[in-house]
Amino acid sequence: MLPRKTSTRALSGFCILSLRNLLVLSSLCHFISGYSERERVHDLMSRYPLIDGHNDLPLKLRILHNNRLSQFDLHNVSKVATDITRLQAGHVQAQMFAVYVLCGAQEKDAVRLTLEQIDVVRRMCTEYQDFELVTSAQELKNTEMRHKIACLISIEGGHSIDSSLPALRMYYQLGVRSMALTHTCNTPWAESSSKLYSVYQRQNNSLTHFGKAVVEEMNRLGIIVDLSHTSWDTALAVLNHSRAPVIFSHSSSYSICNHGRNVPDWLLHELKMNQGLIMVNLHSNFISCRDKANISHVADHFDHIKKVIGAESIGIGGDFEGAVSFPQGLDDVSKYPALIQELLQRNWTETELADVLRRNFLRVFEEVERVRNQLSSNPPSEVQISEQEVQNPCRLVLRPPQPRGPSPSSRAQHRPPCLLILATVLLLSSLFMIE
Repeated sequence: MLPRKTSTRALSGFCILSLRNLLVLSSLCHFISGYSERERVHDLMSRYPLIDGHNDLPLKLRILHNNRLSQFDLHNVSKVATDITRLQAGHVQAQMFAVYVLCGAQEKDAVRLTLEQIDVVRRMCTEYQDFELVTSAQELKNTEMRHKIACLISIEGGHSIDSSLPALRMYYQLGVRSMALTHTCNTPWAESSSKLYSVYQRQNNSLTHFGKAVVEEMNRLGIIVDLSHTSWDTALAVLNHSRAPVIFSHSSSYSICNHGRNVPDWLLHELKMNQGLIMVNLHSNFISCRDKANISHVADHFDHIKKVIGAESIGIGGDFEGAVSFPQGLDDVSKYPALIQELLQRNWTETELADVLRRNFLRVFEEVERVRNQLSSNPPSEVQISEQEVQNPCRLVLRPPQPRGPSPSSRAQHRPPCLLILATVLLLSSLFMIE
């Protein structure tokens, strides 16, 4: 039998050894657990890669490079949060690229600027082999099988159509498949959530007769109606009028962050009845109502919206390049797996996350196309907005100019040279004849 002192020392040594072993084992388990979670996210997002509802890269390309694609490589672009390499790292299989022009272009050159932004999206999505421009739900699915990043074109702001249904139809021909009815300014026919501009103010008329015609024509064409940036009254009017599901392409929960760009619960219930989709925005100010936020704050929005209307009504619309601050750990498009990992840790099922990542958007897109097919026998709308409503001083009124009788001096100034020569010859001839 060992002396008591020796026995105590041996027992103490055994305890220390056991504690070390437990710490090593705990660290190993934590490493294995973390590794398996990352692998689980990778596997899930490989099978259900993300369809992101909103990205403003075309705007940044204009600001930084004046749309000159030859000046940089889109695989690795500095001063932005989006490029091909990071989209691939973030398992982004389809990206809705926003065609955005400033509200200051309303009543001026909004249509030209919009065409130029459509051009840069079409160019980057056809000149780079990793991208593929798509205009239908089936094409979107096909790009996944070809391991391409699908590009969808979305106009951000109804001022881009200059209150013209023919302009809307021409945008559709160029590949536009979604349009937000407003941005930070009212249009003559719809109301913005923002009070930044004091244009087209109306009382109790958040969606005018022409605004309803715009929604109807979007339904007929198969263009997704986007309610992000609209006022709540306009959103409700659209939800009551649209025959197809609509989306909030980049908005979050008002109950979690009471910002006017977010969606209140009562409006979420209306969206649920429409079978539409809210794609959660990652902009810090819309997530935490502050300049700083983290992934947990973002997940709170997902949890709340799921509680109110279910996971089948949720998507992701990051708003990268369109906002100035993003949550810690979600600072560019490559970081989407971190958000999915957070939701998995909050007991979201893989089925729910597959819906959020892509299946919900595909369902909405396919339903929009189904409604379009139902309306295919309807002729193009010829509804026009009145001059009193549009109040656009830059619009040309198609009527001949008022005739004005020019003064004798002005006639002489504008008389063709050949007639002046002929008159001189005749004058000289008459003088010779008199002599």
